[in-house]
Amino acid sequence: MKSDVAETPQYSALGGVDLSMNELAYRRFKQALVTLSYKPGDYLNTAQVMAELQMGRTPVNQAIHRLENEGLLQIIPRKGVMVSPLSLDDALELIEVRLANEILSVKLACKRISKQDIVALTAVNEEMNIAVQERNRNRMVSLDLHFHQLIVEISGNLILKDILSVLHTRSQRFWASSLSKEGHRMEVIEEHRAIITALESEDSQAAATAAETHILSFRDALLRG
Repeated sequence: MKSDVAETPQYSALGGVDLSMNELAYRRFKQALVTLSYKPGDYLNTAQVMAELQMGRTPVNQAIHRLENEGLLQIIPRKGVMVSPLSLDDALELIEVRLANEILSVKLACKRISKQDIVALTAVNEEMNIAVQERNRNRMVSLDLHFHQLIVEISGNLILKDILSVLHTRSQRFWASSLSKEGHRMEVIEEHRAIITALESEDSQAAATAAETHILSFRDALLRG
């Protein structure tokens, strides 16, 4: 079992940089939550989480409080730690807010997109296509997030980046749920390609339409259950 020393730096494949034990525990724990390795509504045994994440008690406890603030965990007095349930009502509200902000993101990206950006977006989507063929849901979720993060980076608006960072964090478990549906996986790949095509042509209206189609397709996948 790992040491409880919280600030010992460690190399992490998750970020490719030296991370404190606290940060590493947080990233590992969050990854397990957003990919539904820990199921919504489950109560978690801290000792078991420590063993599964290969982290000590102090970093795990720090991660629990950060993830509670992000809405992924709930600390229930006298009962312990529970994985926050997934609520369809919450998902629909998130989708409403994401819709407005994702459309703004692609419109701004149209003004600043470069050939290198198109290459990067295409590469991420092709990697996601491979993950779909391999039925690697965890990789799909990670690459889907990366695709949307790249677009907001290209948009160049730091405030929008902060807003979408929060929305993406809260949406990831719903993404994992929707990507469990085989038919929707290929829809996502094609929808990403439509966004890339619109961005490459610097057509802001086409990009907005493609982004709207993509977000509403995600909504429909959730509603299909």
